[in-house]
Amino acid sequence: MKKIAVVFGTRPEAIKMAPVIRALKASSTLQPVVIATAQHREMLDQVMDVFDIGSDYDLDLMRPDQTLSGITSRLITSLDDVLRDVKPSATLVQGDTTTVLAASLVSFYNHIPVGHVEAGLRTRDLRNPFPEEMNRVVTGRLAKWHFAPTQASAQNLLDEGVSSDTVFMTGNTVIDALLEARRHASKMPCHVADGRRLLLVTTHRRENFGEPLKRICSAVLELLARHDSLDIMFPVHPNPNVSVVVHSLLGNHPRVVLCKPLDYLSFIAAMEAAHIIISDSGGVQEEAPALGKPVLVLRDETERPEAVSSGVAALVGTETARIVESVERLLLDRSEYARMAKGASPYGDGLSAKRIVAILEDSLLGYRSSMNSVPPLARTALQL
Repeated sequence: MKKIAVVFGTRPEAIKMAPVIRALKASSTLQPVVIATAQHREMLDQVMDVFDIGSDYDLDLMRPDQTLSGITSRLITSLDDVLRDVKPSATLVQGDTTTVLAASLVSFYNHIPVGHVEAGLRTRDLRNPFPEEMNRVVTGRLAKWHFAPTQASAQNLLDEGVSSDTVFMTGNTVIDALLEARRHASKMPCHVADGRRLLLVTTHRRENFGEPLKRICSAVLELLARHDSLDIMFPVHPNPNVSVVVHSLLGNHPRVVLCKPLDYLSFIAAMEAAHIIISDSGGVQEEAPALGKPVLVLRDETERPEAVSSGVAALVGTETARIVESVERLLLDRSEYARMAKGASPYGDGLSAKRIVAILEDSLLGYRSSMNSVPPLARTALQL
């Protein structure tokens, strides 16, 4: 059995790595070694419980008000110790977090090949999103296997000179996780009465701290003033840059429910109950279309353009007037709402993790039987 180090530190990483860990456990030739850095502690634990993921190593690195430099230095030191102990045949990382950057760099230093799950996403602006775009670009230079979720992300890598022999279009494992979890999703954490419509709001990205977040909250208040049938649910990220502002501006409104970040199953239920979702989350951009929910993205650029180009998501930025206009268009124009709520996902078919493990078996062992059992990913949007 060859050991595969699976490294993650945040809730989105754990969600997207859970199907990969399950597929590795089903392999007769590969063995996952799960390393949780706990870059985000509480929200990570929720997901690990939902998917019954046990960690072989828990580094517990989260600190209050941690800086990027501080968490990066702690990650590099701790991961170096762990990977030297495990001696894996490969390291798998997912996405764009500081954990991804550190694990890729430490693996490179220790001559361990890296597989990048969800590779090739790009805005081509190193400051937006910050620092995630840089994390992806650097990881893309260090990885041996690039598991691209879509044709566009695969093409980004090829355009950067990455060898086509190392780029594999697998789909996004977030759809694997969503389809599994949806069958077990809990009840909606708050009741939506007949005749009322729920607007689900999430925001957490650094570029939206400060004035952008204040403008988002102003948009929420204006929408509430204009539409008596509208209710707001806002799971508030624990970062003080988010929580203090949101609670001060929205905390006293009777039609706003502010709550702690929901566990994964409850959040799926909340997305399904929502009429419209506005969010700056990358994962939500992938999940909402699969659930048939229009998602308005609180960013000016996205490294996930497929949902926008297929019409199931729209970039609205953080200007109050534009957010209000975009939400009202969906509230008032039934044909526009129906066009966005068509439930077509360009991100996968639920078999992405199996493809990733089959590719690793083939590359590390020349073991092709599982490759033959997994169909190639369709290159068009998939109805889920």
